[in-house]
Amino acid sequence: MDVSGGSGQPRSDNAEPTRQTTGAEPAPPVPQTPGKPATTAAPEEPGQPGQPETADAPDPAPAPHTDATPEDREDREARDDAPTDAPPAAPGAGDGPAPAPSPPRMTKGRPPQRPKEPGGGLLMGRPFGVPVYVAPSWFVVAALITWVFGGQLDRVLPELGAARYLVSLFFAIAFYASVLIHELAHTVAAIRFNLPVRRIQLQFFGGVSEIEKEAETPGREFVLAFVGPLLSLVLSGLFYLAMQPVEPGTVPGVLLAGLMVSNLIVAAFNLLPGLPLDGGRMLRAVVWKITGKPMSGTVAAAWVGRALAVSVLIGLPLLNHWGSFGGGTDDSSGMNAVTDALLAAILAAIIWTGAGNSLRMARLREHLPELRARTLTRRAVPVETDTPLSEALRRANAAGARALVIVDADGNPLSLVREAAIVGVPEHRRPWVAVSGLAQDLTDGMRVSAELAGEDLLDVLRATPATEYLVVEETGEIYGVLSAADVERAFVRAMARPA
Repeated sequence: MDVSGGSGQPRSDNAEPTRQTTGAEPAPPVPQTPGKPATTAAPEEPGQPGQPETADAPDPAPAPHTDATPEDREDREARDDAPTDAPPAAPGAGDGPAPAPSPPRMTKGRPPQRPKEPGGGLLMGRPFGVPVYVAPSWFVVAALITWVFGGQLDRVLPELGAARYLVSLFFAIAFYASVLIHELAHTVAAIRFNLPVRRIQLQFFGGVSEIEKEAETPGREFVLAFVGPLLSLVLSGLFYLAMQPVEPGTVPGVLLAGLMVSNLIVAAFNLLPGLPLDGGRMLRAVVWKITGKPMSGTVAAAWVGRALAVSVLIGLPLLNHWGSFGGGTDDSSGMNAVTDALLAAILAAIIWTGAGNSLRMARLREHLPELRARTLTRRAVPVETDTPLSEALRRANAAGARALVIVDADGNPLSLVREAAIVGVPEHRRPWVAVSGLAQDLTDGMRVSAELAGEDLLDVLRATPATEYLVVEETGEIYGVLSAADVERAFVRAMARPA
């Protein structure tokens, strides 16, 4: 998000920053069938059949068994035996302006979920198919602009009287229309680079284009960031040209002059080389190009952004003290000092928070490749439709497996026995309950390629929310079961490690 008082910044992938909300605890041993030898799972293995990660987990998707190669089996046995206690969740990104993307939302027993779109305020339209919202905070700023600009008009055009506030309101709307054009420049560039744009939102101190994915190259990142300030400069030039035939002391002349200056300020402020401003993303692209490492570019631009935040916090009040914003009576100067100090604090907080969000999201992107379907997959045991639950659990424990898949006579997967359903069956009833009554049919969206990793894996899980997924090889052979809870724990562990 731009914090220029009017301009926006492209924001990656998903929407507002979110927080990881759950950790993981080891599950108790698998309940045994009465009269059968006790075969318990290691206490550190969560997700044993019959003990779901959470008692209130929603219906999961099925996930079948696989006969993988000996090497794959060894890998999975090592994973199955490994402790799965997850470290505390890393603090989530705070709310703030941001070119920084938001991490996927973690919900216990569910795959990482993209935050639900809050609506974003008042829907104004869908240019280029992208919804444009006006946040409630915009109305506060619009009222403030109307009041401040109305006071300036009273000095320049006193004959307007109370009508000056109507002119000021028109200026506020025209100014944010300029902000929208700035945001549309980012949006059009993102669409040109095949980057999905979730929405545009006009809000307090500017706007934001929520671009869901990061540019693939530093060159595209530079262009994506630069087009916004470029459009603001173009608008400033157009308003300047429109001023030429207009008499200076008139309402049109004052409006055109105000729009010219405001767009020039928007462009200049956003070109400052620090995240989360457009100039910060341009600096990131340059460092990325030189070093070949996007993380290095993010770190450099984020720390410049933090230095910029400190400069704004100290510099704006000093400029007011030195009289850079004009003279006035002692009372008005004192009021100006308080106003400028408050404005400086707000801007500095927004820039500092945005820079911090950028660093956190860079760390997230760096660790996302560690989330690999193949390494997170559980071993599964195939069972027939009419198999008693107690017998199915006995087979799973004997094989050291952690999932049950219902297959037909030819071994093709039909459905997955739901862990949440298993835990709801009392142990004494399990010999008389068939696994088919606890299963959910397998759908195409619940089939996951074993080769998926990182953001691609998360995108697939988001598309079909479930608690388990069938993992298959490229040949269609069953590889195993991917539990959303395992993905969650791996995600939390990755975010807890330093970049």
